[in-house]
Amino acid sequence: MDVVALSRLQFALTAMFHFIFVPLTLGLSILVAIMETLYVKTNNEMYLRMTKFWGKLFLINFALGVVTGITMEFQFGMNWAEYSRYVGDIFGAPLAIEATVAFFLESTFLGIWIFGWKKISKRAHAFAIWMVAIGSNLSALWILIANAWMQNPVGYVLRNGRAEMVDFVAVVFSSYAIFKFLHQILAGYIVGSFFVMGVSAYHLLKQANVEFFKKSFKIAALFALIVSFAEFFIGDWHAHEVAKVQPTKLAAMESLWETQKGAPIYLFTIPNEAKEENLIEILPLPKLLSFLAYHDFNAEVKGLKAFPKEERPPVMPVFLSFRLMVVLGTLFMLLALLAYYYSKKDVLLDKQWFLKIMLYMIPIPYIANFLGWIVAEVGRQPWIVYGLMKTSDGVSKSVTIDQVWFSLIGFTLFYGLLGIIDIYLITKYAKKGPKLTEAKQKVIQASTVSA
Repeated sequence: MDVVALSRLQFALTAMFHFIFVPLTLGLSILVAIMETLYVKTNNEMYLRMTKFWGKLFLINFALGVVTGITMEFQFGMNWAEYSRYVGDIFGAPLAIEATVAFFLESTFLGIWIFGWKKISKRAHAFAIWMVAIGSNLSALWILIANAWMQNPVGYVLRNGRAEMVDFVAVVFSSYAIFKFLHQILAGYIVGSFFVMGVSAYHLLKQANVEFFKKSFKIAALFALIVSFAEFFIGDWHAHEVAKVQPTKLAAMESLWETQKGAPIYLFTIPNEAKEENLIEILPLPKLLSFLAYHDFNAEVKGLKAFPKEERPPVMPVFLSFRLMVVLGTLFMLLALLAYYYSKKDVLLDKQWFLKIMLYMIPIPYIANFLGWIVAEVGRQPWIVYGLMKTSDGVSKSVTIDQVWFSLIGFTLFYGLLGIIDIYLITKYAKKGPKLTEAKQKVIQASTVSA
């Protein structure tokens, strides 16, 4: 492995590890805010217990997410200094806004929420968690704007040997950035909702805190139903945007080699990149690719052979990741529909098989998120900024292979330790369940004394 490959591997490992925490933060912050809002509206103490229980899991996840996010940014000045020098004027702006505005908003109100119990009004406290949720989503927005510019560079000029921003509005409001943001936050909401349903299913299978977890499950099921179906439509529009600005990625996603009008989608395909063809193409859906890409059944879709070999992304990982992501997205819609139906009919306890499925589904939305990022990042190769800067040109010239190996091993060990801590804490407190109310605690203490 050379410095470029190792630097890519290091950034991929640190980014994907950090991304274990991001989607759950996005989804769980909204769900906790909804639960506390229900408490304020109904004064039902069960919603307060739900807020505290799920809020504790949110805090564990949030704290470890912050730690892993900070170390990621150091790599732009270490391994990727040439990239930072060339496009830092543009790429640095949204990251700076994220740190000084969104993260400040998020962390400030999180402090108020943590230490404000019984010190501020219920409405003010609920407002604080909503600001945390909004801040989390704003953080994601600015980071995804930066990434979207790498996918579709706009609003810049080449001057003095580097890219310089000339249109901030174009960068922020590019259609690619908007759809990328919506696609990602909905994916995070799916992670959060399936996490709550999975943990609730665990306790329902054990017949513990039944009413508490039935309500938690129902709230998350409705949320999952809304966001999973919304993700289907947003994903379609995002793919339409990819077709316009990254035709090589689209061709790799579908393993399309020849340029075609009215291009079909094959349900079963096996790419053969070496021979620039597909070994198997079974069950075609006529003209569907043209329609999904350009919303025109007869539109022309460029195949991989229309582009130089050195500008094509690796086909197999992009193709497989995209196909599996779509399959999982469809599965999420079906399970969310069943989850809402069973919870609404109040028959969850009679559906032990379904509760087991939902318990084991906890990690699957995470996998779908990772697959989406593989499509986005590997599908952009060989460009670090699509059509503007090659990945090989972005690596620091002064970094040696020994230095990258040292930092890669260090990050892997450090993140491995954090991963163990995260899984231990989340599992421990998720299994523990909610605390008893003060009234119930007094009843138990009184019965113990009388006994």
